[in-house]
Amino acid sequence: MMRIGMLTSGGDCQALNAAMRGVVKCIAHSGAEVEFYGFKNGYRGLIYSDFRMLTSKDFSGILTKGGTILGSSRTPFKTIKEPDENGLDKVEAMKQNYYKLQLDCLVVLGGNGSQKTANLLSEEGLNVVSLPKTIDNDLWGTDMTFGFQSAVDVATNVIDNIHTTADSHGRVFIIEVMGHKVGWLTLNAGLAGGADVILIPEIPYDIGKICDAIQARDERGSRFTIIAVAEGAISKKDAKLSKKEYKEKMANYKYPSVSYEIAEAIQKKTGHEVRVTVPGHMQRGGMPDPYDRVFASRLGAEAGQLILNKEFGYMVAYKNREIVKVPLSEIAGKLKYVSPDASIIKEAKMLGVCFGD
Repeated sequence: MMRIGMLTSGGDCQALNAAMRGVVKCIAHSGAEVEFYGFKNGYRGLIYSDFRMLTSKDFSGILTKGGTILGSSRTPFKTIKEPDENGLDKVEAMKQNYYKLQLDCLVVLGGNGSQKTANLLSEEGLNVVSLPKTIDNDLWGTDMTFGFQSAVDVATNVIDNIHTTADSHGRVFIIEVMGHKVGWLTLNAGLAGGADVILIPEIPYDIGKICDAIQARDERGSRFTIIAVAEGAISKKDAKLSKKEYKEKMANYKYPSVSYEIAEAIQKKTGHEVRVTVPGHMQRGGMPDPYDRVFASRLGAEAGQLILNKEFGYMVAYKNREIVKVPLSEIAGKLKYVSPDASIIKEAKMLGVCFGD
């Protein structure tokens, strides 16, 4: 009898349920005798032995369901080796709960921080297989993460809807898209939605260049400008600050987010009326789109096959249009940034998109 533990860690996203379903259906289809244990609320469930046994009914009808049937939480990797408020050794607790349940493997669905903890547990001797989850598409070692395409769809729909009201009122509209450190989501949604300006963390912006782009559209007779801004976008001026100086600035920051700072600067420089729209967690919610349902199912099936083959210590990834396995030790702690020299950036500029540089 195989015993497999599963958990979903970090921020939620679309297709988490589809991916877990893929793992279960693959192993069940093999004819292997297996028990599945779901740890509630991410690594917290593994630390505090909060779990439930999962049956086939738990995985019925969840292919299209957003969120996660197991619940999720953030357990920062930087504090994972620190005792909790009661002095509990979290790493040791996770290991002991793994052994108490006599698990043959732990399946982790998560983003960057979750993958680092998965690698730590693998190094501690546990059998771990992980799946790449994040709307940011920023995991090293994979060309795509599940949840990303669904989030692009949501953000693009927001931009599409803003177009008509922006045109009606002749306004500049800023749509703030999720992405603190990387700009994949903003870049793709911005291009798909026909944004005129796209600002991402990897390309610091000059507010003057943005205003020039707005002025150029005015001169061509355009009534409006659409700006897609990543929540982690940063100006060239701020990018030159030391970490200490930037931290001090943010400690006294008067704006709800960078989009409002940009909006105020544009209004002062151009006289244009500017509005900000922040779709926020809508981008992580709702049903997975068809692409993510298929993609997550494929990843889940391959993860199930790794377990059946007793190949542990890997993240299931997508490289060059193929599902592959990547050692956790190679991807843990690395982020996949948008290169300013990437072809997609060059092609966007060919289309007239301004990146503020």
